[in-house]
Amino acid sequence: MVVVGGVNLDLTVRADTRPGGGETVVGSGPVATSGGKGANQAVAAAYAGASVRLCAVVGDDAAGTEQLAQLRSSGVDVSKVRIAADTSTGMAFILLTPDGENSIIVGPGANTALSPDDVASAVSAEVDVVLAQTEPGVPPVEAAVEHARRSSARLVLNAAPVGGLEVELLRHADPLVVNEHEAADLLREHAIDSDDVPADALARALRDQLGCRSVVVSLGAEGAAVVDLENDELVTAPSVEPVDTTGAGDVLVGVIAARLAQGWGLVPATKDACAVAARAVTSHGARGYLADDS
Repeated sequence: MVVVGGVNLDLTVRADTRPGGGETVVGSGPVATSGGKGANQAVAAAYAGASVRLCAVVGDDAAGTEQLAQLRSSGVDVSKVRIAADTSTGMAFILLTPDGENSIIVGPGANTALSPDDVASAVSAEVDVVLAQTEPGVPPVEAAVEHARRSSARLVLNAAPVGGLEVELLRHADPLVVNEHEAADLLREHAIDSDDVPADALARALRDQLGCRSVVVSLGAEGAAVVDLENDELVTAPSVEPVDTTGAGDVLVGVIAARLAQGWGLVPATKDACAVAARAVTSHGARGYLADDS
């Protein structure tokens, strides 16, 4: 499988409260860890046993060198990760509060240099699943859709962050994977009122209103809603005490894509992904669960 997406260095600060406008809050840290939606999803897919090639761009800086080393050590093929000259690797600035919730600001850096040509070089005829998200922008996603179709690969699309994806593109996703906030934003972006749609019905609304082939809407501790041609099901997640929710959605997406590449059905793939994501939130950082298993 091929993952098209972003690579970041995560800088996390812990604080008791989130600052308001004009307010300064003193926390602890920062702690630097590996991140980026594409990288996190690729690592999660490799963790689930899939053969994973990452298509991305990093800067020609120490952060880029370190991220490539981390990806290799996690079993990800980085032969299609381009190093952009005179460019900084993307960074995510994360505020983590005691409840385990996070607020994130991303400086995309080299991620914005990912081009349709990069995607074309990464998606070959033997690829069975292409996983993309919108962190590097819309053009790489459009290229991922085009080349997935040409190679008859299954497209898994994580529309995160939301913005700029045409309905025709969304209809190629199988599945479209978003969280409940992104699902509501997608419906609103396409002029569909989502205010009265219950969280567990958002997946059905995306299928029925936008014509998506299949949809998974993650619901945090509640699990995920799964809708396809044969199923309309709420998959529950194991009950855990969260420590850090950073990257949990990426774990979910990566494991779903890996299981689909391995021939699993969408519902069992999502059940397994919810279980792995639940374990992931009991450790620190987007990839802390890897250390827990080592």
